[in-house]
Amino acid sequence: MRRLEQTQAQYRSLRLYATAKQLAQLLSQAEANELSHLDFAGQIAQHELGERTRSRIIRHLKQAQLPAHKLLEAFDYRHQTTITKRQVNALLDFGFIDQRQNLIFIGQPGVGKTHLAIGIALKAIEAGYKVLFRTALALVQDLELAEMKGELKKRLSQLAKYDVLVIDELGYLPMTKQSRYNLFQLINSLYEYRSIILTTNKDFTNWGEFFHDDAVAVPIIDRVIHHSHIFMLGGESYRLKQKTTT
Repeated sequence: MRRLEQTQAQYRSLRLYATAKQLAQLLSQAEANELSHLDFAGQIAQHELGERTRSRIIRHLKQAQLPAHKLLEAFDYRHQTTITKRQVNALLDFGFIDQRQNLIFIGQPGVGKTHLAIGIALKAIEAGYKVLFRTALALVQDLELAEMKGELKKRLSQLAKYDVLVIDELGYLPMTKQSRYNLFQLINSLYEYRSIILTTNKDFTNWGEFFHDDAVAVPIIDRVIHHSHIFMLGGESYRLKQKTTT
């Protein structure tokens, strides 16, 4: 038993914490299956890597602050026929993240924009990317508070540490002049550096309505759509349909 404890301590000093914790069980399994030394070494490596991956996913899920756990597998393509499962699956090699491209989902409330954004974000986290979810309103308030404290540049740097920033529900509320400036600063800092997944209820020709300033809307649109995949979602509200059929 003392030899086991000493070996566990050595694994912990090497920061192989998962192996140290499960060493007794791993040894028992190896003896029961009569594993070779090489197979046992592989089992330890596989166990440690698996536990590190699981811990990373849990940590990144917490950091992402997703408002719900909406799986892509649960998305109803029969109801939302303006986007196909093949189109969505084509995004899951995450080339758009590696190439610093954006995803934009445009459509009326209830047609599945947020579900798709969260579902893709979950897959990205599983693949090892860091994601942060913010509604447009919460993001604008966050930036405004940072600007008031004289910490806008610092906050922009913090947001740029994520591989993907999900901005949900842009366009539902008008913005003040300062909010427009702050958002432009954010979009500009992420341009060709990080990816954005954006959901909005307005097509680009109407962005001036909630920005109240085409001089601000145009450069933001230019940076958002320059490297992007744009999906126009049609149909009636899925939530409304569910309510009227119950």
